[in-house]
Amino acid sequence: MKTKRIFILLGHPDSGMEPMSRTLADTYEQAAKEAGHEVRRMNIFDLSFDPVLHKGYRAIQELEPDLKAVQENLSWCEHFVLVYPNWWGAMPAQLKGMWDRMFLPRFAFRMWKNRFGWDALLKGRTARVMITCGNPAILDHLAFGDFSDTIKRSILQFAGFKTRVSAFGHSEHASVGTQERWKREVRALGRKGR
Repeated sequence: MKTKRIFILLGHPDSGMEPMSRTLADTYEQAAKEAGHEVRRMNIFDLSFDPVLHKGYRAIQELEPDLKAVQENLSWCEHFVLVYPNWWGAMPAQLKGMWDRMFLPRFAFRMWKNRFGWDALLKGRTARVMITCGNPAILDHLAFGDFSDTIKRSILQFAGFKTRVSAFGHSEHASVGTQERWKREVRALGRKGR
């Protein structure tokens, strides 16, 4: 098996968070390292940056060192793993603010002069997004729509990542047996670098 350069970002903003997001990130990281992959990891709660794009994209808002480090890790990696909870049908605000601030032209994409298309500057990479849900994931999807669409299509695929999503529903009340099954699945993904 070919080893990969893997960047893991834990996107839950609370360092004392609900355990499942951290458990999934930790499980993936450990399995990937044991399989010989080169792994870098960041936790959004450790990062210091202003998540608000104060003037939209009309003015340059200098990137903080931590956002530059996220960019560097995304450029470095062959495979990106993102873990976060589904809050109100979307990612937590701090995580969304990170994308707003640092997923910029000339880093993630380049718009064509005619504005009818773009070049994806991070293509050739893969991504795995793991989303924990308070409700059964299928219930959230049926009731409120595809809660992974923004991260999968509008952000990662837009920049060229071939992206797969794994949803872990009813995570706050999952039985020990269900949690162990999820950890086995995530360990297998980590070993394979998928």
